[in-house]
Amino acid sequence: MKLSALLVLGLLTMTTLNAATTESVTLGGTKVKLVGNMVSVGDSAPIVTLITSDLKELIVGGKTEKTQVLIVVPSIDTPICDMEARTFNTKAAEMPNVAITVISMDLPFAGTRYCAAHGIDNITVASDFQTKAFGKAYGTLMGEGLLQGIEARAVFIIKNEKVTYKQLVPEIKQAPDYEAILKAI
Repeated sequence: MKLSALLVLGLLTMTTLNAATTESVTLGGTKVKLVGNMVSVGDSAPIVTLITSDLKELIVGGKTEKTQVLIVVPSIDTPICDMEARTFNTKAAEMPNVAITVISMDLPFAGTRYCAAHGIDNITVASDFQTKAFGKAYGTLMGEGLLQGIEARAVFIIKNEKVTYKQLVPEIKQAPDYEAILKAI
């Protein structure tokens, strides 16, 4: 097969795997469309670089030795997001082969302050503020409304490079289903 035909085939495959999301959530009952690529259970997990609260790059997605749990939140400084981080920080201590990352658009400095104030030391708090690459790659970026440009509430579990679990919380003001997430891990 010629190189040009292989390139076209590769582009068609990428387009199929990275279809634009048609998903939405609500904020106080008002529908909010999400933007970015649709990621579903069974898909290869997109590889994205985030910035941790200690100002280091962190790569999520792709293949790693540990199971990855990506907890996506609008802001670490809100009550529901705080509860998620604390809950998973406690649970992470019991799961040595699991890497849990809380992802938001908050600046890394907010993550540093938050972790210090709440004793968060079993999970990683990371920011997508620079390029919004995570939100775009995973289809969690709110594309309209009052919170346009930040992440919707979602959870992705990645094992052996594949997304094995996805929970897009339908209402931003609600917590995820912790029991279902822990069972999926």
